[in-house]
Amino acid sequence: MKNFDLLVLGTGPAGGQVASRCAEAGWEVGLVEAIEFGGTCALRGCNPKKVFVHAAEVVDAARRSDGKLCDTGPIAINWKNLQAFKQTFVQDIPQNSRQRYQDKGITTYLESPRFISPSRIQVGDEVVEAKNIVIATGSRPRDLNFDGAEHLITSDQFMNLEELPKKIVFAGGGFISFEFAHVAARAGAEIVIVERGDRPLKGFDEGAVAQLVKKTKELGIDLYTRASVNSIQRNEDGSMSVQIESAGKTNTVEAHLVVHGAGRVPNFEGLDLETGGVEYSPQAGVIVDGNLRSKTNPIVLAAGDCAASNVVSLTPTANAQGAAVVRTLLSDKETEPSYGPIPAAAFTIPAIAGVGLTEAQAKEQGIRVTVKEQDVSGWASVRKVCESVAWYKTLVDDETGKVVGAHLIGPGAAETINLFAMVMRAGLRAEEIRELLLAFPTNSYNIRNMV
Repeated sequence: MKNFDLLVLGTGPAGGQVASRCAEAGWEVGLVEAIEFGGTCALRGCNPKKVFVHAAEVVDAARRSDGKLCDTGPIAINWKNLQAFKQTFVQDIPQNSRQRYQDKGITTYLESPRFISPSRIQVGDEVVEAKNIVIATGSRPRDLNFDGAEHLITSDQFMNLEELPKKIVFAGGGFISFEFAHVAARAGAEIVIVERGDRPLKGFDEGAVAQLVKKTKELGIDLYTRASVNSIQRNEDGSMSVQIESAGKTNTVEAHLVVHGAGRVPNFEGLDLETGGVEYSPQAGVIVDGNLRSKTNPIVLAAGDCAASNVVSLTPTANAQGAAVVRTLLSDKETEPSYGPIPAAAFTIPAIAGVGLTEAQAKEQGIRVTVKEQDVSGWASVRKVCESVAWYKTLVDDETGKVVGAHLIGPGAAETINLFAMVMRAGLRAEEIRELLLAFPTNSYNIRNMV
C-alpha cells in the first residue's frame, strides 16, 4: 500500500496548486484525476469558453460597425474553424499537465477515487493511505428530473459540437445559458432560454440584469421567466419537442438541441464520503470550518466548487482557497482564505459584471449608501464602438465615503470591474477615486465619473 504525506483529489486551480506547492516543499504527494488532467476551467470552462465568446464579439463588433466605421459585407462565425481553433488551446493540456506534475515528483493517477476508510482511498485497483487529503473535485451539472431529461447536453458537450444546430433551448438562466446563448445567436441560431425564477442571473444587480435582458431580447432570443422545462420528446426526424410551463400555460417549442444550464452541484460521484467520515451537503459541498478543514474528518480539507465555504464558486475563489490550504499544510497553522471584494462577470455581449454589495444587500445589512445609477449608452467611449447598451450603478457608504458596490454592463465591463475591486480592497474613498490619474481614453478611466 502506497503512503503519502498528501493525497489530492482533483487537478483544477485549487487541487493542482496544493499538490504542486507541497511537492516543491518536499512532501510525498499523490494526485488523482477522474476525467482529464487540467480541470474544468482549463479544459471545459473559462478558457475555451472565451474563445467562443471572442468569435461572437468579433462578428458582433463588425455588424455594429458596418456602415459607420467600415463596410464589412456578410460576416459569420465558421463553427468548424472555431472548434479547430479552440482545440489548439486545450488539446495538449491533459498530457502536458500530467507530465508537469510527474516532473515535480508527484505520483499521478487517472482513476476514479473512493474512500474506504477515513484515511485510505481506493484508486483504481490500488489502495493508498495519506496523512492529509484534499478534496478539490469541482462541480457537475445538477440532476434534472423530468421526462426526457436524458436528451439534455451539458456545456462540455456544447463546446465540442461539430455543427451548431439551428434551434436551441437552454434550460436555466445562469452564466452558462446566457454566455452560450449570446454566442449561438451571433452564429445564427434561434434561441430560447427558460428560467425558473422571476429573473435570470440572480447573482448580479437587478438593474444590470434588466439591461442585459433588454439586449438579449433585441437579439431575437426568447426568454421565459417563472417557467420550467416539463418534458423533452425526441421526434422521428431527430428534432425535439420541448414542453415549457409558464404562467400556468404550457407551450411546446421545437428544438434541435436542449442545453443544461440549470446550475451545478459539488462533484462527489463515487467518492463515498460517508465511509471517509466526511460530512457534506449534496448541494453546498464538504462541510468545512473557516480554514476549509472538514468538521468531521480532521485530515481532510476541501477547496473550490466542492467546499461549502459560503463564497461564490469562481476560479479566483478556488485559487484563493488553494493558497490558504497550502499555507495551512506547510505551516501547521490554520489559515483562512483571503478574498477581499470578489468581482464576477458573465461574458455576454456586452458583458455584465459586479463586485461588492447590491443595493438590496446594503439595505438588508442596514448600510446607508449613496447610489449613483446612469444609462451611459451616450458616452463617447460607448458610441465609438457602436454599442447601444451601457449602464452602471455604484454604492458609496455614507459613513466612510468608500465604494461598497459596483455593477456594470457595457463595453469593457469585465475588465473595468477589476479596477473597482482593486480600489475597494485598497479602501479608497470616492473622492480619491475621482482624483486618480488614469490612461485616457479608456473604459476604466470612466470609473472617475461613476462614483
